[in-house]
Amino acid sequence: MQLPLYHIDAFSANAFGGNPAAVCPLPSWIDDRLMQSIAAENNLAETAFFAPTSAGYDIRWFTPTDEVELCGHATLASAHVIFEHLNRGLQSVTFGSKSGPLRVDRRADLLVLDFPALVPAPRAPMPELAAALGAKPVEMLEAKSLLAVFASERDVLSLKPDFDAMRRLDTFGVIVTAPGVSVDFVSRFFAPRVGVPEDPATGSAHCTLTPYWAARLGKHTLHARQVSARGGELFCELAGDRVKIGGHVTPYLAGSIDV
Repeated sequence: MQLPLYHIDAFSANAFGGNPAAVCPLPSWIDDRLMQSIAAENNLAETAFFAPTSAGYDIRWFTPTDEVELCGHATLASAHVIFEHLNRGLQSVTFGSKSGPLRVDRRADLLVLDFPALVPAPRAPMPELAAALGAKPVEMLEAKSLLAVFASERDVLSLKPDFDAMRRLDTFGVIVTAPGVSVDFVSRFFAPRVGVPEDPATGSAHCTLTPYWAARLGKHTLHARQVSARGGELFCELAGDRVKIGGHVTPYLAGSIDV
């Protein structure tokens, strides 16, 4: 069986930046084990698979080791494939997913995700998290992932996590964040338990970061940067119980795979 495969850099206006995603459009769903094997072979943070339905498309995402319930950058990349290769006339596409309906709109030169807000709640300090990060955050919260808040962008940039220790924490992932120097806030995201030690640019983390920073800064429109080695730029908006997360996408590769 031959399947198309696209490699897209999401949340970056340039190649070799943002978060690389593999996108594999399917005529119909294939075996879960095969999708996981393809994702492992691609060895990117996520591989997205989508298949047509009567209402549009359903989408699923796999890291090299696990299926996940929500992924922003690979959804952005999947929408790009639909808009540029499968249906050029579309201005909006909605994916059915394990996290409910997820819409992506064209907006000038950006693609904009419409995702659920995952509002974090305060939680007690975790000495084991501070040990894994190598630094003590000034505030701790939790939604799907832990959210560790630091005082400055420099603090976030200087973290050198112990991923073995972090893998032992009972959480999907760890978001670290601080006020930005030239943007509203910066972040990094670590998910070693699902095969992603550090994710370069994480749309789903901004489902939690956006409501946190909107409340803290008293503004609903936010400019964010994920300060990983590759870097990512995100344009966020809190809209009730939803977040809008905009970003550029840059295509890198288009081809096919034999499985």
